[in-house]
Amino acid sequence: MAAVEARGVSLTFQTADGPVHALKDVTLTIGKGDFVSFIGPSGCGKTTFLRAMAALEQPTAGRLSVNGMTPDEARRRRAYGYVFQAPGLYPWRTISGNIALPLEIMGFSRAERASRIARVLELVELSGFAGKYPWQLSGGMQQRASIARALAFDAEILLMDEPFSALD
Repeated sequence: MAAVEARGVSLTFQTADGPVHALKDVTLTIGKGDFVSFIGPSGCGKTTFLRAMAALEQPTAGRLSVNGMTPDEARRRRAYGYVFQAPGLYPWRTISGNIALPLEIMGFSRAERASRIARVLELVELSGFAGKYPWQLSGGMQQRASIARALAFDAEILLMDEPFSALD
């Protein structure tokens, strides 16, 4: 089974100035274990396609599947992690609390959450910052915390939208 399969996917936004064709007839198959980068100029549809895979945008034509499911079903089953261009951390939660959020939602035990948080914080070199709040970290450190959050629950697919642009 393919990790991601798109068949004739198009997405058109209706605007006051007329339709904007963000995606047109995208057809591709991404196998499990593949590493894929979408490269192109600004405005060519890279982010829109990622958002469609994550069920954040709805294609206007074609068929899209993620791990054999619709994008919406994959979202509900937490079949992927998503790292946005901007960190998207909750300012009232510590870094540890932000990373814990999907684990809490998924029902991981307190001990398992603590273990996973420690592992991913070490992985992104933020071990000493678990108790800090996002505003206490640099932009690059916040982005590393966002990456840690996406890695914490071992999703089969990791969708990343320019995740390293704010990193040194």
